[in-house]
Amino acid sequence: MDNLGTVFLAELVGTAMLVLLGCGVVANVALIRNKGQGGGFLMVNIGWGIAVFAGVTVSYASGAHLNPAVTLGLVANGASEFGMGVPVGILSVVAYIGAQLIGAFLGAVACWLAYKQHFDAEPEAANKLGVFSTGPAIRSYGWNLVTEIIGTFVLVFVVIGFGGGRQGDGGLAALGALPVALLVIGIGASLGGPTGYAINPARDLGPRIAHAVLPIRGKGASDWAYSWVPVVGPVVGGVIAGFAAIPLLPILG
Repeated sequence: MDNLGTVFLAELVGTAMLVLLGCGVVANVALIRNKGQGGGFLMVNIGWGIAVFAGVTVSYASGAHLNPAVTLGLVANGASEFGMGVPVGILSVVAYIGAQLIGAFLGAVACWLAYKQHFDAEPEAANKLGVFSTGPAIRSYGWNLVTEIIGTFVLVFVVIGFGGGRQGDGGLAALGALPVALLVIGIGASLGGPTGYAINPARDLGPRIAHAVLPIRGKGASDWAYSWVPVVGPVVGGVIAGFAAIPLLPILG
């Protein structure tokens, strides 16, 4: 139980760091009167990759899942343990996902505090929401779902490949932070255009809840009609990747 508490805290801290820096780069690019305003989509890709690097680095104790799709993908792949020898089970899966959601919410709140004056000055509600959560370039829920499934499949499948087949007690931390960061940059640059590549239910849902409850001036609606896509798509993609890796990626060692 002590180890479960340790990995819970590690996932919370790591996901908060991930979302603080990831949402932060979007705020820098999108909100008015920022020094990085207009930096472009590649700047966002690189910023999110570095956010992953930082989040993985500080959550080594938990295996640095930072993403319910990774947690569930590793379960589907046959993991028996998570970080610090915590056995896989309903309690540990709930603890990981709960920590990820709470951490994502807190990271989004910290981002808002860092950019408070720019949120106040920004006239476009859509730009404010875009800092917190993803949205489609062309709204078509079915095709948006397909994009999120494919992007998350790539994330989890390649993560398992990094580990030489089935992950066992692995996670992102076992691979080193840099390969995962480069993978996320690549997914964003290649597959991120249609939906903004949530590829992580906690990364989208936690900040969207923060957007809904924070006293953001002129924030508009939180687009709950779309909110299920970046939750369901990554979960489906991650689980499919976990199962697919069993026959497709040979186990080494």
